[in-house]
Amino acid sequence: MQISANRNLNRPRLRGRKLTDDTPWAMLMLAPNIIGFFMFMVFPILATLFFSFTEYDLIGAPKIIGLDNYVELFRDPIIATTLNNTLVFTLITVPIGMAFSLLLAIFLDQKIAFKRFYRGAYFLPSITSMVAVSIVWQWIYNPEFGLMNYLLSFVGIRGITWLSSSSTSLLSLAIVNIWKSAGYNMMLFLAGLQGISNTYYEAGQLDGASKWKQFIHITLPMLSPTTFFIFIMSVISSFQVFDSVILMTKGGPGRSSSVLVHYLYQNAFQYFSMGYACAIAYLLFFIVLLVTMLNMRLERKIKEIF
Repeated sequence: MQISANRNLNRPRLRGRKLTDDTPWAMLMLAPNIIGFFMFMVFPILATLFFSFTEYDLIGAPKIIGLDNYVELFRDPIIATTLNNTLVFTLITVPIGMAFSLLLAIFLDQKIAFKRFYRGAYFLPSITSMVAVSIVWQWIYNPEFGLMNYLLSFVGIRGITWLSSSSTSLLSLAIVNIWKSAGYNMMLFLAGLQGISNTYYEAGQLDGASKWKQFIHITLPMLSPTTFFIFIMSVISSFQVFDSVILMTKGGPGRSSSVLVHYLYQNAFQYFSMGYACAIAYLLFFIVLLVTMLNMRLERKIKEIF
């Protein structure tokens, strides 16, 4: 009993006077972040939800119209077109981009000369402004003197109008986004590879496993947390693609490269239909939420297998 009493006396008091006196100062230090969070996160989310139930043109007062905007989402043929383009863009950029980034990470995890230079060179596009990237790639895609058509001319392919053809415009944007995001994903994969202990590979070699079997049975399972993080972030990023679309194709020709966020932007700031644009924003939110939940459930299933 005496020992227990001494322990209670020596235990720090979590509700002591000093903590109480410092609380106002702590709240004062936290106030800018808290105010900013509510002003730039919570309030816009709630305002967007409110405006999605209204007819609002940014000039007059919003008029509540109930679920009309959400009903219109299922009637609008452009929603179906832009959503289909977004899904196709995602199906192109996410798997190809992840595979390309993983190959780069594996290559740069080897003992090669100028390894740090290559890492910096591949990472550089991910921190470059999309405006600069778009200007460079518009020159590369130029049908008359662009680098892409010049290289393809050596195999007999000529005159492809990359950005002005409905059959290649979306693919062209996908290539740009794969190239730009490859370096960032490569660094994440590289960190995951360097976190795998060499003892696993040594055990695999003792069991006679080939490099391919080591990759399948050791590298991929050990990389699964990194892989799923990159996968979820890549899917979210592909559903939110906008800057390359507005800078390089403006959604054209026709609606061949128009994605959901581009149509949202048009409704908000070109057609001044802010209520409908907010409804599109919440449609996008629920799609991304659903995809993220499915990915997280899939990750748990794979962890149970391995």
